[in-house]
Amino acid sequence: KTKKSLVYLIKEKDKTYSLLSLNFIIDNDLISDKKEINFLFDIIIDEIKLEKELMNLVIYKKALFNANSADENGMLNILNPLLNSETIWKSEAQYLMAEFFYSKNEFQKSKEFFNEILKSDDASIEIKKKSQKRINRDLSE
Repeated sequence: KTKKSLVYLIKEKDKTYSLLSLNFIIDNDLISDKKEINFLFDIIIDEIKLEKELMNLVIYKKALFNANSADENGMLNILNPLLNSETIWKSEAQYLMAEFFYSKNEFQKSKEFFNEILKSDDASIEIKKKSQKRINRDLSE
C-alpha cells in the first residue's frame, strides 16, 4: 500500500512529494525493478518543472543509481545535460564518469575526465584533490 501511494504521488507530478517519494522508494528498496525506478526518475526529470539545480541533482542521482549496471552510452546519455552545462553538478558528473571508466579499466578515458576537473575553475578543491590523487596514484605514466 505504501509503495502504491508513493508511486501515485510521483505520477501526480507533485513538485515536493514526488522527489521525497522516489527517495523513500529507493532508500527502502520498495521497488527492485530498475526499469520501473528509471521510469519514475524520467517522470520527475521530464514532466515536473523543478528549479534548474534541483533538476540537475535528480539527473545526477539517476546516474548514481544506474552506475553499476549502465554501459558507457547509458551513463553519458543520463549525464550529458550536466556535462554540457555550467551547473554546480558538472564536476560531480565528471568525477562519476572518471570513476566509471576507471572501474571498466578504460584508463585513458578516466584520466581525461579527471583532467577536465583539474582544469575547471568551478570544481571544488575537494574534488580536485581527489582527482589529482587518483591520477598520481593510479593513472600516472
